[in-house]
Amino acid sequence: MTATGAQMGSTCSFSTRISLRWVPEPPEETTDTIVLSVGEWFLDLRMDKKSGAIDWAMAGTRIVDNPNETPVRVRFTRELDSFNEIGMVDPATFSPLPNGDDLETGEMPRTDRPGAPMTAFEEVWRELPFRQGPEGDQRGLSWVLESDDGDLFPSESQEGPVVVTKVFVGRIWGTYLGFQQAQIHSRVKESDGQWSVTRTGGEVSARREEWSGSAWEKKYVVGPEGDNLPSMQIGFEGEGEGSWRVPGERVTLHGRSFIVRAFEDL
Repeated sequence: MTATGAQMGSTCSFSTRISLRWVPEPPEETTDTIVLSVGEWFLDLRMDKKSGAIDWAMAGTRIVDNPNETPVRVRFTRELDSFNEIGMVDPATFSPLPNGDDLETGEMPRTDRPGAPMTAFEEVWRELPFRQGPEGDQRGLSWVLESDDGDLFPSESQEGPVVVTKVFVGRIWGTYLGFQQAQIHSRVKESDGQWSVTRTGGEVSARREEWSGSAWEKKYVVGPEGDNLPSMQIGFEGEGEGSWRVPGERVTLHGRSFIVRAFEDL
């Protein structure tokens, strides 16, 4: 293990959740959660400790509205979401705690209750040291890639639905996450003549891998496509070279095109 991203001047964040509190109930933590944030993009995997199943998996953007103020206001968007909240914008605030952790407050659907009512919550988050990766001590690659879906509606008059296999993969040094979700993108013309697209998603498959010091090892592989997700155990040709280093460029993983969303070489 090594220093946290903030201590090293990194733009990346590697964190875990310490507790979740549904106000006014007491806090608890029933998951093994990690969040990889590279630039403005994140992958968040929460595994239920008891069942070993996905509690929540999501990926998207993390936009800080007021980086130089306290509390910090953040908007999360979800491009992949196991709770099927795709496209949702989720605002939250973060305040520092005396021990260095961060307290996140806001409202979100409580999925363990009938009807998933919007409920006030408090989450405590802790920054983790970056896990050493294959690049060696005190350095490593970090990136987030999103599957390139191409032009789903090439004709101006084309309506949906279109089935998309959405994949996100991300790495911070010696920690890797990969998600896959079948999504239906439906395009319809509204009464005012404007087009709108709604997105719904199915079950999420996920992989979490960690560098052991000599090889990448699986920690979690879940879902129907978990074994078929891109894996660091196989490796990615050209990783960290050329187009990999340029957000917005495209790279190829196992024969499929991906868009580079964020990259850092520290």
